[in-house]
Amino acid sequence: MTKAGDSVSASTKGSKTGADEVILGPTGRPYQGFPTPPALDSHGPARIIALCNQKGGVGKTTTTINLAASLAGYGRRVLAIDFDPQGALSAGLGIQTHDVPTIYDLLLDTKRDPREVIVQTRVEGLDVLPANIDLSAAEVHLVNEVARETILARVLRKVAADYDVILIDCQPSLGLLTVNALTAAHGVLIPLECEFFALRGVALLVETIDKVRDRLNPAIQLDGVLATMYDPRTLHSREVLERVVEAFGDDVLETVIGRTVKFPDASVSGMPITEFAPEHAAAQAYLRLARELVARGAVA
Repeated sequence: MTKAGDSVSASTKGSKTGADEVILGPTGRPYQGFPTPPALDSHGPARIIALCNQKGGVGKTTTTINLAASLAGYGRRVLAIDFDPQGALSAGLGIQTHDVPTIYDLLLDTKRDPREVIVQTRVEGLDVLPANIDLSAAEVHLVNEVARETILARVLRKVAADYDVILIDCQPSLGLLTVNALTAAHGVLIPLECEFFALRGVALLVETIDKVRDRLNPAIQLDGVLATMYDPRTLHSREVLERVVEAFGDDVLETVIGRTVKFPDASVSGMPITEFAPEHAAAQAYLRLARELVARGAVA
């Protein structure tokens, strides 16, 4: 059975005969391959996925960039939304955000056409709605707006037909911007660092998702929990991943993203790792993540 696309090694259990051999992935479940997604006959409307975790440094932006590029590589039209005032997603794709219109302008003026703000990247099929530090003022400006939780949804409604998937890179908080992202989204992908303190905060995030489902967006669903920064050499990483699987079961994605210095190197270059180092195990892992989400039905 092929192991291409995994970022960490699989283990083998069972008899020594090839026919009975069982290959286990890092999550402890039988390793299965995911086929290359077929080409689409048409595009749109987009399925919107929010990448969300109120803890910083867990791989949200890295995952948004590289998952978007991987899906674009499989022929999907992708819009990545930088919804963090730090603007890391924009910078990580080499997008200039100084003195240009951003997602902040669209939130303040919902009559404006988002196509005027969308920027094409060097990756074919991948566009970006950039952000900069101005977005940090959005919650103050929007707090008195009617239906303030639905403003992003109204913006994205205008361009949903142009794309197959829209990925929202949320800021590390559970404030009004994140609630807007959850209200606009069809699904949530939770990147989770394989570290104890990252695990502690997930319960609060799931509680927030449940509240949004109950009050604002009944259709939202959990698309998966993605283990990131996994180091199979450390007992701590393996134990945290085991606890995540115990807590979330099949919602934990089979693909696991390993820890590597290639990610910051790619970010400095303003490129997704699938272009910066396409043969690296981390790039293959994100391609596998894209295939897994298509196989799960989270992406067309």
